[in-house]
Amino acid sequence: MKYKTVNVLMSTYNGAKYLKEQLNTILSQKDIDCKLLIRDDGSSDRTIEILNSYQDKKLLTWYKGKNLGPAKSFMQLLSDTQGYEYYAFSDQDDYWLDNKLSSALQKMDNKSDRPILYFCQTQPVDENLNKLAMKRICPNLTFGESLVYEYANGCTMVFNEALRKALLSYSPKFFPMHDYWIITCALAINADVIFDKEPYLLYRQHVGNVIGSKNDFLSEWKKRISRIINKDCSRSRMAMELFKGYGDLMDSNNKALLLLYIEAKKDFSKRLRLLFDNRYRCSDLKTWIFFKLAVLFNTY
Repeated sequence: MKYKTVNVLMSTYNGAKYLKEQLNTILSQKDIDCKLLIRDDGSSDRTIEILNSYQDKKLLTWYKGKNLGPAKSFMQLLSDTQGYEYYAFSDQDDYWLDNKLSSALQKMDNKSDRPILYFCQTQPVDENLNKLAMKRICPNLTFGESLVYEYANGCTMVFNEALRKALLSYSPKFFPMHDYWIITCALAINADVIFDKEPYLLYRQHVGNVIGSKNDFLSEWKKRISRIINKDCSRSRMAMELFKGYGDLMDSNNKALLLLYIEAKKDFSKRLRLLFDNRYRCSDLKTWIFFKLAVLFNTY
């Protein structure tokens, strides 16, 4: 039986502590022909030694690049690969269940050649893989919601060549994180977006995380309030990049949503419309409330 091929893209940075365990879970995926391409983002620990040992056994391919940070490093990986039907992102410190990729492809199978993006729920764990409280998400999967709410983790994403090409048709100067940019682009151009409520990876939380899902009450509210006070404006800045890159590819409804979102920054009457427009409603109540506050203060 010939298995489908997935090219797994990983960006590493000083990840030696958990890297071997994660590599082994990727290479142990069932019913999948799994290829592994890794871009190192300037590690100074034993990461390079580990990558060389796996490459010597022809288990992966890796290369070193200048330090770009995780978002740009993952987007660079997209540019540096081609020719596969499916792609997936991986963090360097998680733990994949052995049916992670096969479960994704089962839900993506029998689709058209249109752009497709799959992502799933994550199960947070501590350093020793003990399960932590899970914050279940239930996204509406609308374009309007994607402009408000960051809910998709890149480490759960699987997508096809058609979406990869669409993503690479424009190079944004600004995007907060690659996963937020990717799902928003996908919904903007009406790609098929699939959410799986089952978790197929253990999302490790530890001191060295670049991005984590630590959701204690105080730190989460501090972060949200800080974005308003410091006039972060990252969402509207990304929206302007989205219009530059994909405005001509959007249908009239999505284009109108995006234009209102952008123009409201300089027009108070449109800001009031944005404030009460339920087409942007998101499934997370706290995010929805803080977005409305950010619109009121014009810091979204």
